[in-house]
Amino acid sequence: MNILIVEDEAPAARRLQKMVSELEPAAVFAGHTDGIRSTVCWLETNVAPDLVLMDIQLSDGISFEIFNRTTISSPVIFTTAYDEYAVRAFKVNSIDYLLKPVDKTELRRSFDRFRERRAPVPGSQDLFRKLVNEMQTGKPVFKTRFLVSKGPDLFPVESSQAAFFHTEERVVFMHTHDGKRYIIEHTLDELESLLDPAVFCRANRQFILSASCVRSMQAGFNGKIKAFVHPQPPEEIIVSRERAVAFKEWLNR
Repeated sequence: MNILIVEDEAPAARRLQKMVSELEPAAVFAGHTDGIRSTVCWLETNVAPDLVLMDIQLSDGISFEIFNRTTISSPVIFTTAYDEYAVRAFKVNSIDYLLKPVDKTELRRSFDRFRERRAPVPGSQDLFRKLVNEMQTGKPVFKTRFLVSKGPDLFPVESSQAAFFHTEERVVFMHTHDGKRYIIEHTLDELESLLDPAVFCRANRQFILSASCVRSMQAGFNGKIKAFVHPQPPEEIIVSRERAVAFKEWLNR
């Protein structure tokens, strides 16, 4: 396992490297950078590491800016003393993070999660950009379009054209109001963070609906709701009792 450490404090970098060596004796340290510019340069001139351990606050800015300047295909574990807003964002976005001072047990758990995943999170670039923009502006920023493919062609589709999103066998599809369907490189969990909650709502584990696609609802057994939408969904949409109240409030805004 090749690891890049991004940390601007030399003692912290040495301590982290020592801890990693104790937990993962076979780990190879591919490099160490201490800022945004040096990290971007390293990533653009070296083979992507298997894992990046990255501090948030670096010598020349916050590390999220790295994701605006270059593509990172490697999973990232953040080490941070950052505020609760960022921590909540990482939880929603399924990004591993460790609060400083780094605890050895927590680091071990992060490596366990890394081995389970062993692949970059689809759509993580959008999530990082969203978080950077929100931190810089202080306002929520939502995804306005998706780049989709049809045969050899790539073209943008506005978020406003999406009627609903549906997952099937771990593949997520965007269904548009005019009845078209496109594969989206995001999970539904990621889409919940990227989409405007005033317009889109998670109905269940399989569906995120736009308010404009809902035609009617029908009360079901045990407090559940059956939602009828257009265009026709690939399967019926049942909103659980736990989500039903929030779902109705969302439609009644």
